[in-house]
Amino acid sequence: MYKTLAEWEARAAALRKQILSAAGLLPMPEKTPLRPQVFGRIAYPDYSIEKVLLETMPGYYLGGNLYRPVGREGRRPAILTPHGHWTYGRIENVPLGSIPARAINMARQGYVVFAYDMVGYNDTVQTPHVFGGPREQLWAFGPLGLQLWNSIRAADFLESLPDVDPARLAMTGASGGGTQTFLLTAIDPRIQAAAPVNMVSAIMQGGSPCENAPNLRIGTYNVEIAALAAPRPLLMVSATGDWTRNTPREEFPAVQAIYQLYGKAAEVETQQVDAPHNYNRESREHVYKFFARKVLGASDASGYEEKGYRVEKLQDMLALHGRSLPPGALTYQQIVAQWIAAAAWQTRTTTDAAQLEERLRVAIGAEWPTSVVHSQQGEAVVLGREGVGDRVPGLWFPGKGEALLAVHPDGASAARNLDRVKEWRAAGRPVLLIDAFQTGSAVAPRNRDTRYFLTFNRSDDANRAQDIVTAMAWLVQQGHQKPRLTGTGRAAVWSTFAAAVAGRPVTLDADLSGFQGEDQDFVEQFFVPGIQRAGGLIGARRVLAAR
Repeated sequence: MYKTLAEWEARAAALRKQILSAAGLLPMPEKTPLRPQVFGRIAYPDYSIEKVLLETMPGYYLGGNLYRPVGREGRRPAILTPHGHWTYGRIENVPLGSIPARAINMARQGYVVFAYDMVGYNDTVQTPHVFGGPREQLWAFGPLGLQLWNSIRAADFLESLPDVDPARLAMTGASGGGTQTFLLTAIDPRIQAAAPVNMVSAIMQGGSPCENAPNLRIGTYNVEIAALAAPRPLLMVSATGDWTRNTPREEFPAVQAIYQLYGKAAEVETQQVDAPHNYNRESREHVYKFFARKVLGASDASGYEEKGYRVEKLQDMLALHGRSLPPGALTYQQIVAQWIAAAAWQTRTTTDAAQLEERLRVAIGAEWPTSVVHSQQGEAVVLGREGVGDRVPGLWFPGKGEALLAVHPDGASAARNLDRVKEWRAAGRPVLLIDAFQTGSAVAPRNRDTRYFLTFNRSDDANRAQDIVTAMAWLVQQGHQKPRLTGTGRAAVWSTFAAAVAGRPVTLDADLSGFQGEDQDFVEQFFVPGIQRAGGLIGARRVLAAR
């Protein structure tokens, strides 16, 4: 629990960077022209529906429907509404969940509403809903990040419309749409009110790749991510028949505690319906009334109940019915290539080494510890970050002069036989050898095959980089202000990136002749999701050169 607002806001800033990095949006990609196509208008006395295609990246298209109030003057508040994993996506209409029902009723209530696709649904078909492998993970390109980018561009589209008040953007969705709702609200301050439905839970974090990206929830979970909405109005809708059954008693008080730090406890609310997983009429009406008070400024929201609605034919809702994607639309492989090229260009054109260092540090997840604790018995030593509980075994040989930290892929016992280590010890200089993560005596069972393992756990190589940083911090703590770091074989790569993110001067000896920084090099020798997106070997070398 956070005791002060300053403590929380420092944590919130770090969490936002973690989300953006996991999504492949750190730094934010270039916002190219959306070239919106809005057509096929269906008009009724109190609302209209139009088809929409947006070019959220060059050659890549997002489909949706725009619902507008009819007969209302001036700029109107607007609502983004992602759909979740319904069979028919944004045009699903069943008792447990209807996207047209909520969009039509919200338009009648005075909002401009944009219902848009998740990737792989309806009109947004240039990628499947599930995609990606190790190479895409290196570049942080996956369903979650692509959907979050589409949500950002959907907000761009809404605020560009002449009948929309850009200062009054809200968002709501259920299930996977609920995940998108609290993720976009977390990283985009334009969302001024949010209502994630049937998703904010401590016991289930999302069952689809579009809700799980490597590094996303390391050290955090959806409840803390949802709290990033504070102090903006937030409604947490839950159900008795799914994983949000405990929300009023457990998750809601945790989020409200964050709002209390701002003195805004009344801005977060909760409602629970007795139903299975849903966004049914009862849930929708809770959202209507919440938005009426928080977005429209209604003093009495009792009249904001759902009215009957007409469901249009599928061909009248789908933007690509009877037509093809625009000329120049990319294939999946072309989209991946374009993403990688754009990311590589951002690295090449970033001249600020501090920015590159931050991106690498967030991707790797490494930190310079404020304090390193240790225990020692003879030459055997165990290091750990205070309050973290990690353990780095090693061998410590005190001495005088410059300290050497030697890292070998097979651990401290193997490093003991290195010529450099023998020379250093013969000269009476201090030497530290470590069993970096899953090497030497630190090898232990680790089931990496569980679903979404990397969403909640750092890769082995990321942990190795952290262990090296921890060991360097301990040497500095012992009075060796600029230790010499030497890495052998694959450990040369670990050491290079550890030195880059250490944030302190270090003398580095690392032969990278067998590592050129290509994707396959990273897959085989330093697999860290997002590492290429963060700058890769080019970024690490630039950081070290600047230091």
